Amino acid sequence: MKSLTYLDGEWQEGNPPVLGPATQATWLGSVIFDGARSFEGTAPDLDRHCQRACASAEKMGMKSPVSAEEIERLAREGIAKFPADTALYIKPLMWAEDGWIYPDPATTRFMLHIFESPLPEPKGFSAHISSRRRPAPDQAPTDAKAAALYPNAGRALREANEAGFDNAIMLDPVGNVAEFATSNVFMAKDGLVKTPVPNGTFLNGITRQRIIKLLREDGVSVEEATVTPKDLREADEIWSTGNHAKVTPLSRFEDREMQPGPMAARCRELYWGFAKKNAAL
Repeated sequence: MKSLTYLDGEWQEGNPPVLGPATQATWLGSVIFDGARSFEGTAPDLDRHCQRACASAEKMGMKSPVSAEEIERLAREGIAKFPADTALYIKPLMWAEDGWIYPDPATTRFMLHIFESPLPEPKGFSAHISSRRRPAPDQAPTDAKAAALYPNAGRALREANEAGFDNAIMLDPVGNVAEFATSNVFMAKDGLVKTPVPNGTFLNGITRQRIIKLLREDGVSVEEATVTPKDLREADEIWSTGNHAKVTPLSRFEDREMQPGPMAARCRELYWGFAKKNAAL
């Protein structure tokens, strides 16, 4: 699949080598990224993803060498280099070149990676409760979209796959539901939508925020609250929201088969309507 990277003032094809053995980020982990999408002639909330990339860099002790507005401009420039309507993943990254343990903010570098990435079909997926948990805010940089957070999510996902599931529900340090290993989680019960209240253990996703707003504007009651594994086991339907797949229904939770439900379908309908109306390229 076609892949372009903007680095040091020019666009390059493929996967250019950028990290050396002495680079602070290579061995000490100071890397952030964000993810946006372009599909069907739209780029929903692209500005907010670019803003979050800059904010994540600051929270990791770095200093963005480019503004959010410049990242968005470059993203749109890159999108235009692909055939119209190509489904793309848009990934700004920043990392530190120097620093001992913590990064030297003056050495922060930036690149933008854009690549073809078809949107997954909303056929449904399976998940179980993971033995891995999301960390507390005083245990990890949970307020940033930091690459350092993803190895534990990867372990949860591997554990799920080896147990015969597609994904994993990760709990917070006290045993309440935080999110899927790869995205935020929603549930519906008797017409009420619930999603875990942001408590610092997981990112309050941009797609998550958009779905909440769209549902409430549509007259649906949405409650951000403590969600327990028991709540999920008793839910009428469960679905995920995230940048990669946007809205995807859960079709099996542990040993319980579930049918993709009307609320998840409505979320997709509302999101696509928002994208077409407000985020055209």
